[in-house]
Amino acid sequence: MKACASLTLAIAMLASGAPARAATLGGPLTLEDEGAFFVNGKTVTSNFAGASLVTGPSAPGRITVNQMYVHYRIPAGKHGAPVVMVHGSNHTGMSYETTPDGREGWATYFVRKGAPVYVVDHAGRGRSGFDPTPFNQARDQSGANPASLPTLLLATHERAWLNFRLGPSYPLPFPGLQFPVEAMEQYTMQLVPNAETSLAGIGANTVNALAALLDRIGAAAVIVHSQSGVYGLDLVRQRPKLVRALVTVEGGCDGFTDKDAASYFTKVPVLSLWGDNSVGAKQTVNGDARRNGCRDAVNAIKAAGGRAALAVLPDMGIKGNSHMMMMDRNNLQVADVILKWLAENGATK
Repeated sequence: MKACASLTLAIAMLASGAPARAATLGGPLTLEDEGAFFVNGKTVTSNFAGASLVTGPSAPGRITVNQMYVHYRIPAGKHGAPVVMVHGSNHTGMSYETTPDGREGWATYFVRKGAPVYVVDHAGRGRSGFDPTPFNQARDQSGANPASLPTLLLATHERAWLNFRLGPSYPLPFPGLQFPVEAMEQYTMQLVPNAETSLAGIGANTVNALAALLDRIGAAAVIVHSQSGVYGLDLVRQRPKLVRALVTVEGGCDGFTDKDAASYFTKVPVLSLWGDNSVGAKQTVNGDARRNGCRDAVNAIKAAGGRAALAVLPDMGIKGNSHMMMMDRNNLQVADVILKWLAENGATK
């Protein structure tokens, strides 16, 4: 009966379409600077840049691809080392901005705590843009094979619910869930296709762009999420002296080896952070296999003499967090866990 009542409530909240409730963003935020820029763009020639309804088909010409959008905020007064925030699959940098129900996100909260913050959109995603060439070519080139088109994955509401561990089945939430399901409509509006598949190199472009970003701003702590977990590992392999610490929020550790630990991670502290309901989770990649893979990576780093930790929030008394913990109702409590760990490991001085 209780489960039935919960399901009825969940359906009612999802169907209401109610706007996110008004909430404080933490008060005035004083900045020294705020702006945006791009890194890592590459000029290529495209014969299929598209057609305009006004001017007709585009002649072959040069376009820019692989670029990554970066939005930065620098706090006023004395501040510490930069923090770079990298989102996961089907998301953009909006993950770290205002939460779906209108509360302060990590991007401004970390600034409020004294860190310059750089929030990115993956290459091929969001404001970074993608390459329309393969899609236009499949449409316009005689004899083109549509099966050669890149796949564009967009999580359905049902897939997002399960994969991001909002509940055991859609639309039933986990008991004590911290994610604001009443703002689910706002949340699903920020989901976008993984259009980096339009780029040669796919995710490697984001890793290269992150390396270019660190070359520009200097050494920084890097927070990665989910899909970007492996990007964070690759970034350390590329720029071990420029990553002050790596925080991987339920990110994957695929392909990590003992050699990696000894070669790149003895001087780069790593925190693998996990929310609730990942143990035994079904119908999600964000469960036992991924978490245990990162546990093995953490152990390898420690065995090599480095500093690493696997932190499972429920084991710390912090319960109910989803895969999208930066949006959860207690997101700032989770942020404080990260900030404390970064400070203890000298990453924000």
